[in-house]
Amino acid sequence: MTTLLALDTATEACSVALLHDGRVSSHYKVIPRLHAQKILPMIQALLGEAGVPLSAVEAIAFGRGPGAFTGVRIAVGVVQGLAFALERPVLPVSNLAALAQGAWRQHGSAQVAAAIDACMDEVYWGCYREQGGEMRLEGAEAVLAPESVTLPAGPWYGAGTGWGYAGRLPAPELGHDAGALPHAQDVLALASFAWARGEAVEADKALPVYLRDNVATPKRT
Repeated sequence: MTTLLALDTATEACSVALLHDGRVSSHYKVIPRLHAQKILPMIQALLGEAGVPLSAVEAIAFGRGPGAFTGVRIAVGVVQGLAFALERPVLPVSNLAALAQGAWRQHGSAQVAAAIDACMDEVYWGCYREQGGEMRLEGAEAVLAPESVTLPAGPWYGAGTGWGYAGRLPAPELGHDAGALPHAQDVLALASFAWARGEAVEADKALPVYLRDNVATPKRT
């Protein structure tokens, strides 16, 4: 049976999840600025409770961003350290996709507009549709001002802290949850699909995705 470990530290939430013998277990805490101190003990506790040695893990998934720069870097550093030590591949997963997957898991929302507050009066944005239990990106992820966001046709549900700008974003027909944060359980679910497709990469490919790096024109002041 496949054994996968997942972790996420890209937002205020810090979480880990494990797939072993077809069962999923996870730990989740909202602990701003404590991720670096807590993530490894959370991994150790989760594996200990499941009776699974770290050496049994076949691949490590992680939230690769977008999100808080420091949080994303913590995830990348931890994953690279573990993956290099274990000689295991990694599975990078979008944090926006994880938000969408969480909305599908919790609410059955098949069309999710995921938004994370990017600060600087911007949001990280991506729209996802459910296909066979997996939330798949429609279009591209982006970082942009709330007023620049557009929703594709169809009934959408909004998830993520970016919906704190709800008055400036297009109103989703199915409502929104501005308190939603990514969860390693959903990173794990998406990573399982990627693992089955053979999309795991070597540890040195565990790279952060900030989205803001892709902006060619500086923001006007």
